[in-house]
Amino acid sequence: VYGAFRMYVKVLLMWDSKIQIDGGGKDVVLASMLEARNLVVLKHGSVISSNAALGVYGQGLLNLSGPGDGIKARQLFLSLFYNIEVGPGSVVQAPLDEDVRSSLDALSICESKTCPSELIAPPDDCHVNSSLSFTIQICRVEDITVGGIVKGSIIHIHRARTVTVTDGGAISASELGCKAGIGRGTFLKYGAGGGAGHGGQGGIGIYNGMTSEGGQRYGSAYLPCELGSGTGSPESGDDSAGGGLIVIGSMKWPLARLLIYGSVSSDGESNRDTIGNSSGSFKGGIGGGSGGTILFFLQGLLVEKNSSLSASGGKGGIHGGGGGGGGRIHFHWSNIATGDEFVQIASINGTVASSGGSGNDDGHFGEDGTITGKECPVGLYGTFCTECPVGTYKNVAGSNSSLCTPCSLNALPNRADFIYVRGGVTQPSCPYKCISAKYKMPNCYTPLEEVIYTFGGPWSFAVFLFFAIILLALILSAVRVKIGESEVTYRATSAIHNDAYASSPFLLSLAEVPGASRAEETQSHVHRMYFMGPNTFREPWHLPYSPPESIIGIVYEDAFNRFIDEINLVAAFEWWEGSVHSILAVLAYPCAWSWKQWRRRKKIHRLQEYVKSEYDHSCLRSCRSRALYKGLKVGSTPDLMVAYIDFFLGGDEKRLDVAATIQKRFPMCLIFGGEGSYMSPYHLHSDTLLSNLLGQYVSTAIWNRLVAGLNTQLRSVKQGSIRSTLGPVVSWIKSHGNPQLERHGVRVELGWFQATASGYYQLGIVVAVNENFYKSHHHHEHAPDFGDRSRKNFAVPLLGSKQAIQDQPCTSYGVSRKRLTGGVTGGVINEETLKSLDYKRDYLFPLSLLLRNCRPIGYAETLQLLICIVLVGDFTITLLMLVQYYWISVGAFLAVLLIPPLALLSPFLAGLNALFSRGPKRSSVTRIFTLWNTTSVINIIVAIVYGAMYSGLSSLTVSSAQASNTKSFKGRDDDGWWILPVVLFVVKSLQAGLVNWHIANLEIQDHSLFSPDPDRFWTM
Repeated sequence: VYGAFRMYVKVLLMWDSKIQIDGGGKDVVLASMLEARNLVVLKHGSVISSNAALGVYGQGLLNLSGPGDGIKARQLFLSLFYNIEVGPGSVVQAPLDEDVRSSLDALSICESKTCPSELIAPPDDCHVNSSLSFTIQICRVEDITVGGIVKGSIIHIHRARTVTVTDGGAISASELGCKAGIGRGTFLKYGAGGGAGHGGQGGIGIYNGMTSEGGQRYGSAYLPCELGSGTGSPESGDDSAGGGLIVIGSMKWPLARLLIYGSVSSDGESNRDTIGNSSGSFKGGIGGGSGGTILFFLQGLLVEKNSSLSASGGKGGIHGGGGGGGGRIHFHWSNIATGDEFVQIASINGTVASSGGSGNDDGHFGEDGTITGKECPVGLYGTFCTECPVGTYKNVAGSNSSLCTPCSLNALPNRADFIYVRGGVTQPSCPYKCISAKYKMPNCYTPLEEVIYTFGGPWSFAVFLFFAIILLALILSAVRVKIGESEVTYRATSAIHNDAYASSPFLLSLAEVPGASRAEETQSHVHRMYFMGPNTFREPWHLPYSPPESIIGIVYEDAFNRFIDEINLVAAFEWWEGSVHSILAVLAYPCAWSWKQWRRRKKIHRLQEYVKSEYDHSCLRSCRSRALYKGLKVGSTPDLMVAYIDFFLGGDEKRLDVAATIQKRFPMCLIFGGEGSYMSPYHLHSDTLLSNLLGQYVSTAIWNRLVAGLNTQLRSVKQGSIRSTLGPVVSWIKSHGNPQLERHGVRVELGWFQATASGYYQLGIVVAVNENFYKSHHHHEHAPDFGDRSRKNFAVPLLGSKQAIQDQPCTSYGVSRKRLTGGVTGGVINEETLKSLDYKRDYLFPLSLLLRNCRPIGYAETLQLLICIVLVGDFTITLLMLVQYYWISVGAFLAVLLIPPLALLSPFLAGLNALFSRGPKRSSVTRIFTLWNTTSVINIIVAIVYGAMYSGLSSLTVSSAQASNTKSFKGRDDDGWWILPVVLFVVKSLQAGLVNWHIANLEIQDHSLFSPDPDRFWTM
């Protein structure tokens, strides 16, 4: 068609066909117009072309289906369609390929420094208007899909809703800009050309030592509207064009969404040719064209992976051409939502570039262009108006990242992190949240810290807590004193002795049975036979077979052995009793101790009932004893560790040597009660029967004084270190005991007795009384057979054979030739034999530092007041620690509370019971309190172990957070978790020491018992 072309149809379908319009070319501009109401479809290489202005209008779909399909014109207007689809391989182009150079020459925009008004505010009518600077305008089209190529020098898409550039599609103004322009690069006649400039300065061209400056920068970075400049050689006519101009949207009608899966580009031209002069010699290459302009007015942008948005400069020609400067890309965002309504306006996963072109050889790179965005409102920053990073705020408009000011860390609690806020933070007071929901806002304190800082901080709280504890302790002490006004003072000489009578009124020796004649019992007493064994569930009490020599004359041996079988069976524990003890020992050792003592009491009561009421006394020769069920009585020490059977005469024995046997009761073995532990220290239990027996030689006062002094020394003897702690007892007997007793013809020696197969043995003393005492004592040196025998046969328990134990003598000096009365086996303990005495290793030695039988210090009331203070402090710190570990986790709370169970809170109740208890039980109850206190140390160890694990895991968490976060990170871990457990351990240690002194004050009220001077000791 020659001239103007007008077509009005409902549907235009072109199938392998062409419409070519010749509108007069450059000189005569005649606009053509094609309008289809419903549909325009081009298929199979169909083309509509015009060398003049062409407008295509419609109300439906414009579809370029595939390769070869195209619409081309010198100036092209597409408008009013509902949808435009540019299929793969199809082309929408303006100007035509052969008209690009001439078209740009006529454009005054290349030299203009002002933006044409139609670029910023285009007309709304979308009619064909050849006076406009656009080469392609797509106007008032709802959706545009570009799968092929949309190519033009100045491309404008106006009043569209969505533009989608699919994978393989392109909107391009590359190499279609000015060949000269404002930023044109220079070119020397015999040198290389400099690159053109635009957003960045063009690169310097260098050839043969000569340099050509690159083009200058021009235009605005924040509202660019210029084409890219070019450069070239005037002599050869060779040049490199800059990039064109792409404008999508407008101020008034911004694009709703631009989706780029392919490419949108306005790159400068790269020169690849070598330029020669008329003589055929080579010159340097020309520079690259500068990148053009991409200007978007839009509300949303997606640049998908492997897609690109580019306005880069072209590469310089070979032999030193400088690279073109980068172009300009600007995003003029519209309707940026802020605050809670903020929605991300851009998603950039591909490439957005306005880099400068590379120079060739020695040619320099062009400078990078600019990529800018509209000034962002408060809270947002950057080209794409994203939210300021967490931990920063922005309260001014602008896009520079430096406007996102770091939030002050001074107002941030130690256990808090700044949090994400939709739309960014707009105020200096940045919001934050605690690193865990366990902490309390606003200070991110633990519940314990909330309490502490309510009182002004740790020091203020500590002072307040101290005075509160003092006040409560004073009240508690006042109540204790009020209740204890009727307390009866213990007798210093029998503190342990008295403790048993009230607690176990049935544990009485024969001489103390109401209604019995003490004198008669003393005269009729023949022998005291001690049970062997520690009276435990594994090794209960048992009596040895074969009657001792002292009672052979008053018993029938066969009947006696049957009696031993029966009473050993009664003394044995049931299996379930030991099982319960084992379970309690694991769960709560103080309960296991109480259980064992209860079963022991039941056992001794059962033995007493059996001997008194059930056994027919058939082993006794006395008819009177068998008839009256008398002649045998069971007793025990107060701590239930040692039991014995007393044998008495019936009065009708026929043998004439019985009376002589009674007179030979000495030497007598007195076995200590206890086992050398804190709960059951060694002690000598002296009842009235023993006092009466010895009263024939020494006064009761002297004997009781000896027993009190000996018990004072025995309190500190430990089974686990018996070799070192028993030495002072041996020395005390030598320095204090025997010098006084020898004046009355009595001597005592320390010894061990009745070793069992398990290695258990009992300690005691041998009391020797003899008319020839001094004579034998002074002549013991003339008895070499005993000395040799003693040194030869003496063996430590478990270190010798069983037969050797039976052959060992247990006395020395004047009584060395006699076996102990009744055949009790054992050995004498002195300085020489003490070193070889067997002992059990103490594997719980650290706990023994808390459980010690120490000397009394006096100051009883002051000491009890201090115990009240420490007890209240212990309970308070325990509660605070439980609160702390409950905050850590319920598992930590339960572990600390229940491993072992009851032990952490029981000391307070046991302590109150000990403080308010009165009477003989006070000492034993206080020892139970100390046992609970020591057991609770295990809970503290569990707390420390759990706290260390928690701290380690917290440190790892903080380290990973620091590694993944570039902002300054304040210390978040709770380094003070150990304070309460350690303080509680110190308090419990102090409490144990105070209670040990308190027990010593209760049990030993006569401090003269510790006198190192024997004369002062015996001054009563």
